[in-house]
Amino acid sequence: MTGGLRSGGGLFRRAACRPLAPDLPSDHHLDEAAALATLRAATEGADDGELFLERRRAESIVLDDGRIRQATYDASQGFGLRAVRGEVAGYAHSTEITETALRRASETARLAVGAGGGTMAAAPRGTNTRLYRPDDPMADAAFPVKIELLRQIDAYARDLDPRVVQVSATLSASLQEVEILRPEGGRITDIRPMARINVSVMIDENGRREQGGTGQGGRHGLAQLMTPETWKPMIAEALRIARVNLGAVEAPAGGMDVVLGPGWPGILLHEAIGHGLEGDFNRKETSAFAGLMGQQIASKGVTVL
Repeated sequence: MTGGLRSGGGLFRRAACRPLAPDLPSDHHLDEAAALATLRAATEGADDGELFLERRRAESIVLDDGRIRQATYDASQGFGLRAVRGEVAGYAHSTEITETALRRASETARLAVGAGGGTMAAAPRGTNTRLYRPDDPMADAAFPVKIELLRQIDAYARDLDPRVVQVSATLSASLQEVEILRPEGGRITDIRPMARINVSVMIDENGRREQGGTGQGGRHGLAQLMTPETWKPMIAEALRIARVNLGAVEAPAGGMDVVLGPGWPGILLHEAIGHGLEGDFNRKETSAFAGLMGQQIASKGVTVL
């Protein structure tokens, strides 16, 4: 796992723990010592296992044709507990991060261990690299500031070209918190921010309308996307695409020869018939091509080299 790793805070209740948004009604925190004891009881005699916890918050604001059409905020959380013995894996999950739910899950996952006798796998080595900061992108600007940004995008796009008849812009951000607790006590935390702006414009010329769009985002805060140096070039690119589409001619239609080169075009062939040609499906006679060895299975106009 790579990303914004940290050893404190998160979804466990600790003396030094301060939730990112402690006033949310959906926030619950497990006592780490109690959770570890439950995990160890569920995986005793197993070959592997862990407790996986996740909490996600997401915000999205959509401006369409000069109006705010949608503004949403979602919060979700849950955990999964896994115990592995040989080829059997027991897994239980819940959207309630409580000690009661964890105990129920441990009883279910424990069924895969049976009489035990396994050897717990070693914990993964710490080879992680910090690729982004564990910051909340939704906290970079107040809600009215985000609304004003979308209105500026709308006005700027219309000023660039009088043919613009519609502008759509979306501002979205999310924060995903992931924690993994191992039976030996190891704990990994990854805080994953995500921010993005999408812009779409429609232009009209003599009754013909065409559209162009672009977007930009990444695992960082909203602040760097909200600068004019970032969003103005995005609008220019969306307009460029719309103008190209406006001058485009109709593609030829009808029956014609199609030649697929080597490499990625082979995916088309694979998805069309590849799975049906696999040995297991033909051995079990569940393939449409079973028993057709040496016979023609495609149209005479299809040749595969």
